[in-house]
Amino acid sequence: MENPILVEVFRGGVLESFHRGSVCVVNEEGEIVFQLGNPQQICYPRSAMKFVQAIPLIVMGGVEKFGFTEEEIAIFCGSHNGESRHLEVVRSILHKIGSTEQDLNCGAQYPTHKKDADQLVRTDTKPSAVHNNCSGKHAGMLALCKLLGHSTTDYLAPKHPIQLLILEYVSKFYAYPIEKMVCALDGCSAPVYSIPVYNQALCFMNLVNPVKFSEKQQVACKTLMAAVGKYPFMVAGSKRYCTDLMELCAPQIIGKTGAEGVFCMGFPDQKLGVCIKIDDGKMLPQYNVAQAMVEASGLFPMGQLSNLHHYASEELRNFNKLPTGEISVKAELFAPFSLNFK
Repeated sequence: MENPILVEVFRGGVLESFHRGSVCVVNEEGEIVFQLGNPQQICYPRSAMKFVQAIPLIVMGGVEKFGFTEEEIAIFCGSHNGESRHLEVVRSILHKIGSTEQDLNCGAQYPTHKKDADQLVRTDTKPSAVHNNCSGKHAGMLALCKLLGHSTTDYLAPKHPIQLLILEYVSKFYAYPIEKMVCALDGCSAPVYSIPVYNQALCFMNLVNPVKFSEKQQVACKTLMAAVGKYPFMVAGSKRYCTDLMELCAPQIIGKTGAEGVFCMGFPDQKLGVCIKIDDGKMLPQYNVAQAMVEASGLFPMGQLSNLHHYASEELRNFNKLPTGEISVKAELFAPFSLNFK
């Protein structure tokens, strides 16, 4: 089954390109209440998995043991820009657990935020692992190693005890058998697992409505959701959709991007989970689709969402700032979506 066109790009009024994809929304019963395309399409959650990867540390008492703040908890889930505050928070985590930046095995990366990347270039400073957008997740994994007394040098090995523990949580929250997953390496070298779009939506429903799990796991989910809702800057940063969305819409909506066109959302009050997957892996269309769904939900007055609307539909301009066309979600695609909120 070919997935439908979700996002269109026009130039001079002519359809120049488009992006197909799959969208799945599930309720607390695990039922699909809205879908576009194939909900059983297999893909990797990529960084949208970070919430689940952080849960074992909280369940096992890591927050109390190391005295982590909500800001630090939020960056465990972050794909951050590498801005100065992000670096400060990651370094604080490392200090609390007795680790150093050299212990991070996520690889060096220039900051996503251009201003901060330019500053490194101007000062002839090479980026390090702490600048990597996943350094918060890796600091959390190191903390889990320290908490449980495991080695830190090989913490990314798929058979390392903390990765096997994380895998158990992945299977639990995504409600997907371990034997069906294919383990691969993420961009930051951490293990990542292939999971259908449906189960990725189900996971975010479980995160915001964790009633089927143990009391400690429920507390961990609530702790994470509260942290990212209070400190959405830690999840992404300046001019990033995850941060912009949650600054305006949390705690009613929790959202997280993943590479290769994945975006997941949880709606706690409605007990709904959403997964969006753009087939060609482009990143901008996932935000176009997510924002169109947020607007279609009718949960917020459009005036409140006005600063986010450019994510759903935006005029395109060339280097001379002249208008060339528009990128937008295909008209009326999500009109039925609002029915789930009435």
